Amino acid sequence: MALQRAEMRMVRWMCGIKLKDRLPSKEFRERLGIDDVALVLQQNRLRWYGHVLRKEDDDWVKKSMEYEVEGPRPRGRPNRREVVREDCQARKMNKEDAIDRCKWRKMIKMIRMGVSG
Repeated sequence: MALQRAEMRMVRWMCGIKLKDRLPSKEFRERLGIDDVALVLQQNRLRWYGHVLRKEDDDWVKKSMEYEVEGPRPRGRPNRREVVREDCQARKMNKEDAIDRCKWRKMIKMIRMGVSG
């Protein structure tokens, strides 16, 4: 949410429009031809996830995805490890879809168009 507020503040600044003008955010995005920053981040996460899943099983990047750290967790806010899983569930995507690169890329492009599933 803070990321979206910062994005819209920058978009308004680029357009030279103040918050007092009370124009909808969607209008700015259409005028500039940009997508919502949250959707762009989701697309990039899923694109990278598919890339890693298609790697060889002995690749260190793929191994590190399933690596479990032993010992107690440190203090503080827990890491957001479930983000990609949540993205996949929201878009009804699974690991088997990622193996077919063409299908995976089409599904990711559908995110930009606002179509789920």
